[in-house]
Amino acid sequence: MPRARSLAALLEEIRACEICAEHLPAGPRPVLAAHRDARVLVIGQAPGARVHASGVPWDDPSGDRLREWLGVDREAFYDPRRFALVPMGFCYPGKGPSGDLPPRPECAPEWHAAVLERLPRVRLTLLLSRYAQVRYLGDDAARSVTDTVRAWRDHGPRTMPLPHPSPRNNLWLRRNPWFEAEVLPALRRRVRAALRS
Repeated sequence: MPRARSLAALLEEIRACEICAEHLPAGPRPVLAAHRDARVLVIGQAPGARVHASGVPWDDPSGDRLREWLGVDREAFYDPRRFALVPMGFCYPGKGPSGDLPPRPECAPEWHAAVLERLPRVRLTLLLSRYAQVRYLGDDAARSVTDTVRAWRDHGPRTMPLPHPSPRNNLWLRRNPWFEAEVLPALRRRVRAALRS
């Protein structure tokens, strides 16, 4: 694990990372945001092509939906003292046959522990996607995202598993109306409480 004296130095090191450059068709461009005062940690999947181009986390339709789910505006969301945005893979992995490829497997083992230990004020961690849920819930992750999210109450007040907010999940949202009815109100309450703490 890399050694760095501060979170700022660590983020600089991460942004220069090229450990999986040979596997990235668009080249490396690690995208994440964090500050030691962050209260909500969002662990997503990996940047898409639009985020790779802009260098701004969640700067796409998925981000628009995520902010709506959270009940926050862009200003609040992009305040690193409020939200740390740390994907499972920091670089755009490229396109696959049915959407973006999975996040590169090198990032989380190489960098996550060092980043997370420098976020002492996080009060709520949001796990978006199967990749984040399997890594951070371990055996408590159910066999599917649907079952894991349906059991959101089982993960305590400081962790919430969520589906990915991608427009590709519109069908999932239509088939699972309980998510909007039950989970989103609780999510917004937890986000407000975390940001106030």
